Formats: sequence, structure tokens, C-alpha cells
Amino acid sequence: MAAAADLEHWLRLTLTPGVGPRTARLLLQAFGSPEAAVSASTAALERVVPRAVAAAIVTASLDDAIATSRSWSEQTGNHVITLADESYPPALLEIPDPPVVLFAKGRPELLRSTSVAIVGSRNATPQGIATAREFAQALSDAGLTVVSGLALGIDAAAHEGGLAGSSSTIAVTGTGLDIVYPARNRALAHRIAEKGLLLSEFPLGTGAIAHNFPRRNRLISGLSRGVLVVEAAVKSGSLTTARFGADQGREVFAIPGSIHSPLARGCHALIKQGAKLVESAQDVLEELHLAAPVRERPAAPADDDPLLAQLGHDPCDVDTLAVRSGLAVDVLTARLLELELEGRIASLPGGRYQRLG
Repeated sequence: MAAAADLEHWLRLTLTPGVGPRTARLLLQAFGSPEAAVSASTAALERVVPRAVAAAIVTASLDDAIATSRSWSEQTGNHVITLADESYPPALLEIPDPPVVLFAKGRPELLRSTSVAIVGSRNATPQGIATAREFAQALSDAGLTVVSGLALGIDAAAHEGGLAGSSSTIAVTGTGLDIVYPARNRALAHRIAEKGLLLSEFPLGTGAIAHNFPRRNRLISGLSRGVLVVEAAVKSGSLTTARFGADQGREVFAIPGSIHSPLARGCHALIKQGAKLVESAQDVLEELHLAAPVRERPAAPADDDPLLAQLGHDPCDVDTLAVRSGLAVDVLTARLLELELEGRIASLPGGRYQRLG
């Protein structure tokens, strides 16, 4: 990590309004160090950046923000990592727009591990959540760090699976690390901070701003050898992450689903565009040329209940299932409740049911 004096210069450079990663790198290239950049005259700065940005570098009052960041970095488990630090993730040096400063909470050594991203819909189906967790745990058991974005749905399931496996997980956030978003993932975020890593390029105090999340997505893919999309609609932030991954030279994987499911259409679109169709974690490892074996999931039990066979693998409403099974609705509803309590099916919005496993 940067020494205290150097860290102040890095923070002053990156906390200045109007100075993003690209501008910061231009200034470093022009002046050689953050100290030289933030100490330069307005005239010298204007030869590199627009006048308004040059004026901000010279005049912006950042002492309180710098003090807050330095105080935060002195707490156990907190780190501010600069582009010049040995702990800076080497994978991000391969992407076109690496952040100049990263805020990290947890285990920074994970930034040098072999990683795979798992992303998908916030409004995932129970089957999608189970699939994301299973893949993440299997890949974690195979030695990969699972990277995702701490969102609800597939992201949260991926982090859970990564923590359950023998490796761990990195959550790349779209806010400052002193803010947990969404708040429903607060307990998960605390577990990741203890056993994995929370990571952000955004300064402390940065709230949930819509345009920051696509910026966050490029880091999810950039940290990873490949991006696996589990469930996604056609217009989805997960597809943005997949596109970033393809542009960065990462492998892109997608899990197919039902042709009737809106959350399968994004994955199917990716497959049509050349993403690798995968059915198991082993498929991912083979495409990444990693030889580590994964534990095969146990074979699914036989359909000892005829109703499961009649339900099939697509979501189905009660009326349709009543026609298929020939059961009265009251009898059918009671049997569906039994199967749900046994964990073999899940109820979905709109009075539909879907089998699990």
C-alpha cells in the first residue's frame, strides 16, 4: 500500500471533481507522479486537461475528504490501493481504463487470484438462484475466486456460493465502501468483508448513482478470466458486463433456459453471439484451460411423484397443471404445498410453480 504522504497525493488527484480514471492517467503520464500533478501550475495543467479541471486541481478543498479516506484506511481490514502498489490487481492492468485508486475491505490478496465472474438478474427465479449458488460453490471448490456485483438475485447467490466453497468471493460495488447497497445485502456484505473482499473505485460517501453501475461492471469482468451469465433479460446490466468481458478479451459463458422464460432470452442472445453454452462448472474450467476437477453434483432423484413429471422444468400455473394431471384444483393445491415444503418446487408470482433441481 502507498505510504502516507504518497497516499495523500493519490487521493487528492482522484478526489478532485472532474478527474476520472482516464484524466488521472493522462496527468500521471504528463507529470510522472501524483505529487507533481497536484502541485503543477494552472498553466501547466491546462496543457493536459480542460481549464475547468485544471482549476479544480489547484483550488478544490479536499482536506476533509482526504482525512476521511486516510482515517478509513487505517482501520483493520481496510485498504486504499493505488496504481503503483504491488497489491494492485494485475488483471485490471490489462483493461483499457483501469482505475487509479481502489478502496478494498477484507482480503486484498484475492485480487491476485484466478477469478471468474458470475452475474445475472436481480429478479431471478428460484431455480436461477440455486444454479448460480451451485456453480459458484463448485468453481470456488476448484480454486477460483467468484466475482460479482453484490446485487440482489443472481449476484447475491454467486457470493453465497463463493463463500461456501473452499476459495472465496469479491464483491465489486457501485458505491463507496462505507455504504451497503442494496441494504438487504448488508449481512452478506459483512460476511464478504470477513472472508472475502469488498472492492470499489468510488470514494467513500458515494451513494447509489445509476451511471456508476455500468462503470462497476467493467471491473467485474476485468478482474475475471471469464464471465458467466446465469439468467438475464434482453436488456440487462448483466449483458453489459458480458460485453465488457468480450471487449476485454475474457471468455463469455451463458446458461441456457426455457424458450418461454424472459430471463433466458438474454443468455440465448449471448449464445447466438458466440458465448459458450455451459451446463456444468466443469464446462467453464475446460474452456478456461484449468485442469482442477469439480465435484459433480449428485444425480437428481427419480420423479417418484407423477406430479413432478407433469410439472416439467418450465414454470406452470395451477390451471394448466390441473388439466395435465387430471386432479381437482383443491387436491392439486394441497399436493403442491407439500412439494413446496419438501423443497422440491417453488412458487412464483402469478400463481405459477417451478420445480427445483
